[in-house]
Amino acid sequence: MILFVAALMLLFEPRVSSTSSSLETQIFQYIDDHQNEFIENLKDWVAVKSDSVQPAFRKEVTRMMELTADRLRALGTSVMLVNQLPDGQSLPAVLAELGKDPHKPTVCFYGHVDVQPAKKEDGWKTDPYTLTEIDGNLYGRGATDNKGPVLAWINAVETFRALKLDMPVNFKFIIEGMEEAGSLGLDEVVKETKHFFSDVDYIVISDNLWLSKKKPALTYGTRGNACFFVEVGCGERDLHSGTFGGIIHEPMTDLIALLDSLVNMSGHILIPGIYDDVATLTEEEKQLYESIEYDLEEHKTIAGVNKFLYDTKEDILLHLWRYPCLSVHGIEGAFYEPGIKTVIPSKVIGKFSIRQVPHMALATVEKQVTQYLEEVFSKRNSSNKLKVSMPMGAMPWVADINNPMYLAARRAIKTVFGEEPDMIRDGSTIPIALPIGAADAGEHSQNEKISRYNYIQGTKLFASFFLEISKLHGQLQEASNTTCALTEEP
Repeated sequence: MILFVAALMLLFEPRVSSTSSSLETQIFQYIDDHQNEFIENLKDWVAVKSDSVQPAFRKEVTRMMELTADRLRALGTSVMLVNQLPDGQSLPAVLAELGKDPHKPTVCFYGHVDVQPAKKEDGWKTDPYTLTEIDGNLYGRGATDNKGPVLAWINAVETFRALKLDMPVNFKFIIEGMEEAGSLGLDEVVKETKHFFSDVDYIVISDNLWLSKKKPALTYGTRGNACFFVEVGCGERDLHSGTFGGIIHEPMTDLIALLDSLVNMSGHILIPGIYDDVATLTEEEKQLYESIEYDLEEHKTIAGVNKFLYDTKEDILLHLWRYPCLSVHGIEGAFYEPGIKTVIPSKVIGKFSIRQVPHMALATVEKQVTQYLEEVFSKRNSSNKLKVSMPMGAMPWVADINNPMYLAARRAIKTVFGEEPDMIRDGSTIPIALPIGAADAGEHSQNEKISRYNYIQGTKLFASFFLEISKLHGQLQEASNTTCALTEEP
């Protein structure tokens, strides 16, 4: 038993031998020497307009998936292309594997290479599909979300191959091209290829941001997302407001009233029971918020607003990470072009989502939302028809920050960046998240970027993580074997 306790204690002590330090120095030097090459690779990827939101760009998304498969094959991986889309549509997801050593841990990396829509006239300073370096920042759609991080992971693996070093872990990749459109069909891909993931020990993604511009972060939880359509219709065709305005119940008027009933000016969701299952804030978790670096004024500047709903760092982070929020995203069927069109739409669809948190269940949220909107609508005595649906939902998650994977990630961050990371949760919906983008990276926005520093240091971070997770996994196995030996003693 004493031996077992001693072995466990090793897990919580930094153990970087001179050999490991020398090895990391060699790896980091290679990455520094080849950073311009890594940036050229990112430039090639950003140039592909892999916008998955607009069907017109589907061929470009397919081309991006093929480029990704080719890049992984060049690493020596075995690649399998699996169709992700249903109903006869064609778009491959990429599954790749490198190494099958049973004595090494298997780490699976998830990423996506599709992007949000982008046009120069939307307010970009540069062509969004031409990676442009300005003052050390690499501007381009997908630079931080998520082409840059995917390439940084590949660059790290490539570094081991180029230096002819023994791979510390086995690798598996799952790369998709529909994440920005809700990862349509990904669940089925995973179910159909579950044998591929049967020996995976750890899963890592890098699809979110730090909380500050300079201090690294490690994400241990995210909110989920329940997306809703609320449809109101009155007839088969649009009507002239001069002919019918004032004598019918207009769908747009009903819809706006319904959307307005969902949330108040303080951001509080008005749907009865929606907060009933929210996990209780523990004292241990509360203490994590105290040391986190978060500049309110900086984040106001990033958002382009003068005021947040809350005035303290702790309140903002609580409402961003561990309390649900409701956001209205748009109205389909309404006239939105410049100018005036005096039309009464025959059918409009409001689109909103609720970012739910542990322990909110999707089925419960769907029922609460539907019942509430039907009740609000019935009180209007409208002759129109209402339909509420939840086309997409994803569950929230929260992890144990003392899990070996998190210990390895924290050690790697300390090695590369010289400081302990902020342990953060994420208001978005994404599995350990090991981000490399800074808070001002502008994902989903105009002038999206990743700094040269974050891209190159992020590549080093992943390489260091490979070494750390290999060491910790080996120590766990050693401790487990010691336990078994002690148990078997007479």
